[in-house]
Amino acid sequence: MSSSSAPAVQRDGDDVESRPLLANGGDGMSPVQRAISQTYQSTAHLAKLLPTGTVLAFQLLSPIVTNQGHCDASGANRAMSATLITLCALSSFVLSFTDSFRDAATNAVRYGFATPRGLWVIDGGAALDAEAASAYRVRPIDVVHAVVSVMVFAAVALFDQNVVSCFYPVPSEGTRQVLTVLPVAIGVVGSMLFVAFPTTRHGIGFPLSPR
Repeated sequence: MSSSSAPAVQRDGDDVESRPLLANGGDGMSPVQRAISQTYQSTAHLAKLLPTGTVLAFQLLSPIVTNQGHCDASGANRAMSATLITLCALSSFVLSFTDSFRDAATNAVRYGFATPRGLWVIDGGAALDAEAASAYRVRPIDVVHAVVSVMVFAAVALFDQNVVSCFYPVPSEGTRQVLTVLPVAIGVVGSMLFVAFPTTRHGIGFPLSPR
């Protein structure tokens, strides 16, 4: 009797041991794998929301318009620097409302701007029908993303030594502390908001994914 029941006990033990390997948490992912996946997703959200292209353009042009931080007394370099900062901030704001989609007819990626009525296609192709375009309309979170994106760019501009030297050749102790602490605080808060409230938009140049 005891010898005949042993195989059954052994099979039950095998099932118990194999369950964590066959079904882990219902999605086949361990806690570590789930944490890594979440980290990658958060990084992707940051890449889409941070004004990376605008910052790159700014860093390339900043040494030129500020004369590497040595602005002349006429104020021309300061005016050009202020214009560059304004244009880059405007670019960060506007690009937050760009989106892209794949045209079912041609399988080509199309680009547009989100508006209150839907998506305004800007690549010269046929416009979306009203029902499809309405899925891309502007939402309040888009405005939040745009404002925070401008703030993050402002933090980068405040960290730029050429800009600081141009506008504040001899900063006071209080100004120096503000220029040191404020950009870091803006960057941390902005990144946390981007991770906590991600976007479903793809912008221009980012791979498409199911909405």
